Amino acid sequence: MYDIATRERALALVRQGRSVSSVSRETGISRAAIRAWRTRLHPTRPAPECPRCGPEPGPPDDPVAYAYLLGLYLGDGCISGHPRGVYAMRIACADAWPGLITACRDALSRVRPANGVCLERKAGCVMVASYSKHWPCLFPQHGPGKKHERRIELEPWQREITDTHPWEFIRGLVHSDGCRITNWTTRVVGGERKRYTYPRYFFTNRSDDIRRLYCDALDRVGVEWKVTRRGAEAYNISVARRASVALMDAHIGPKY
Repeated sequence: MYDIATRERALALVRQGRSVSSVSRETGISRAAIRAWRTRLHPTRPAPECPRCGPEPGPPDDPVAYAYLLGLYLGDGCISGHPRGVYAMRIACADAWPGLITACRDALSRVRPANGVCLERKAGCVMVASYSKHWPCLFPQHGPGKKHERRIELEPWQREITDTHPWEFIRGLVHSDGCRITNWTTRVVGGERKRYTYPRYFFTNRSDDIRRLYCDALDRVGVEWKVTRRGAEAYNISVARRASVALMDAHIGPKY
């Protein structure tokens, strides 16, 4: 009743050190079926060595997907440790944006193609998750505590990727902690007050470092921005100039 891709994803979780019971609970597949697949299915392709762990560390094989995933991780992602040295990369995606869930799942698969990707249902959102021993190697920003309470800097190899693929990085940040809205204002024209509407992009993050990375990327592609306040704290980045909004629309657009 299950296709080969579903079976291989379940077995990939088991090979990563997960128990059969936990994989069964997560996927909805019976433990008996998973045990049977372990003996009947041909072994799937082994996980490739991490590009950062070799004698000559290099960038990920798919830098475009990595740039997008890095933006998602800095916004709404986390990495947590599990037994046997396995780490879970989880990206929170709201149920309101099914296209975002698909894009996130695709990016995780492209960055670590031999590791399965699963969906963990939560109230109002989905945690798109993948398990690997190498997520901290690929995302050295991982560390204890909340991201806005610790220093966030890109490694030189990450900076090279975001410099080469800035729009993918910006898209990941906007898809995680940004939005495109329709704003409005009023003006007096010919003695009559009229209402005008215009589109605007917002990016909100409590980390000064992550906002700086976002603004640096906007500067790189020629998008004008400014800082706006939410109460006493200045952690909103606004893009409202017509030409800059048009540029963002051409490369980002609203969530879907």
